[in-house]
Amino acid sequence: MEASDRTRGIDQMEQGVIPQESQESAESLPASLGRALPTLPVDQRSMAAEPPSRQPAGHSCASCTRDEAAYERPGSRGGITPPYVYALGRIEARFPSLAIEKELAQATGRAETASLTDRQALGTVLSDPQNRYLSRQLCYVLSVQGLETYILQPRDPADFELLIEILGSPPKPSDLHVVIGLRGPVAPPELCNGLMLPMVAFDQIYAFTTDSLVRALPKPAHIEEQPFVSASEEMLQRLTQLTDNAGATDEHRALNYLAVRYPAIYAKSAEAFATGSSLTAIETRPSRLSGVRRILDVNFSYTSRQTDVTEKFFVRVDVTEEFPFLVTKLSPYYDR
Repeated sequence: MEASDRTRGIDQMEQGVIPQESQESAESLPASLGRALPTLPVDQRSMAAEPPSRQPAGHSCASCTRDEAAYERPGSRGGITPPYVYALGRIEARFPSLAIEKELAQATGRAETASLTDRQALGTVLSDPQNRYLSRQLCYVLSVQGLETYILQPRDPADFELLIEILGSPPKPSDLHVVIGLRGPVAPPELCNGLMLPMVAFDQIYAFTTDSLVRALPKPAHIEEQPFVSASEEMLQRLTQLTDNAGATDEHRALNYLAVRYPAIYAKSAEAFATGSSLTAIETRPSRLSGVRRILDVNFSYTSRQTDVTEKFFVRVDVTEEFPFLVTKLSPYYDR
């Protein structure tokens, strides 16, 4: 190329004009190299920038969340015991903030609450459809053996009705509330006016008194009424006042289930007391039948006051899922 040609080519490039020779070179490139790369969306570019996964071949992404899903699926086999709760205690309401307390006071002032106790007035106000928003704002606390243990939240918003019914009934020292649900994390301070307790999303609540439970038990024909009532009350007290029975472990869930759903243990205690025996031990241990499911043996020991001979009886309870159920009825137990 002559000097004048080189000078002319440089001038054309400075003016943005591609020389003929360069255009021919670009047109001669293969099509796969001459096309511009497509623009990736933001999420695809970020994925492209990430290093390749080090998971072994055949690894399923679904198994990465298996532990978290175990808390949601009843009876999950993911290796983590779902934090089910089957607790006995008493439910009370708390004000999460001063604003909610004042709002409820204004609603109570507009309602007809003459001749009602404070609890009855609260139930009357909350049961009014115009005040249902207040029932969703209150904080509900379950106390076990007088200690505040859980903050309750319904899994179904329609179950606020169960809490309203409990709050509206006149309080009695013998009130007993059964809460069945799923335990969650500790509540933040702002949820219940600084009260930091584990939260329980409940599916069912039963409310009754100790007297009504004992009266509903079927009495054996050969036992008098009063001895049976006394024996049943003592058995219920023994079961509910075991150390640290918050209804969160499999053992305590099994005991609480038997206390409110299996009348045979009350009849056996009444028979033992009638023959001069004492209830000396209540033990819970994993059953030999446990495999895929979690089954517990609950043993009751009765010792004669005269001969010091101990008789044992056991019942099997399946606690794999949220709602325990009976596997084996009350039967004699023999040590091996």
